[in-house]
Amino acid sequence: MQQKIVATERDCIARRVPNGDFQLISAGEFVTITQDLGGNYTITWGGNMYRIDGTDADAIGRKPLKLEFQTPPQPIILEEQIYQALETIYDPEIPINLLSLGLIYKVVIEQATHTVHIDMTLTAPACGMGPVLVGDVEYRLSMVPNVQQVKVNLVFDPPWARNMMSEEAQLEAGLFF
Repeated sequence: MQQKIVATERDCIARRVPNGDFQLISAGEFVTITQDLGGNYTITWGGNMYRIDGTDADAIGRKPLKLEFQTPPQPIILEEQIYQALETIYDPEIPINLLSLGLIYKVVIEQATHTVHIDMTLTAPACGMGPVLVGDVEYRLSMVPNVQQVKVNLVFDPPWARNMMSEEAQLEAGLFF
């Protein structure tokens, strides 16, 4: 993608790369879109790099990602909706979702406390985008009906390997022979 300078159309929350800290970017600020992989946008602003979630893409003149979930008749968290949300979260450098990459190791739903626990890993232990990916998981899962809390645990055992990817992801990444 060629870099593009745009003015923000409304106030928007972004997360600083690589630490994941939140930053409000006010309407009318000029930002440079540097990457738009996986439905999220990497921008530079004020000498720093940030990520804008795809659900807030309208703030930079792009079509926003719409996550729509039917509210269950009972106040429970539906496992299929958790997986649906996880499928919308992409690695920032590889346009493949975290589930297909094999980065999600475990999902536990505590109905009594409306909490979702996630064990996940990174493609490399030293990946600088770890805090941003954790933030992506927390943000997107918080959109699922009845989720009140998301707890993400980064684990590195077992270490991630490309054979953990789905066959479709390996084909998309050109790794399947």
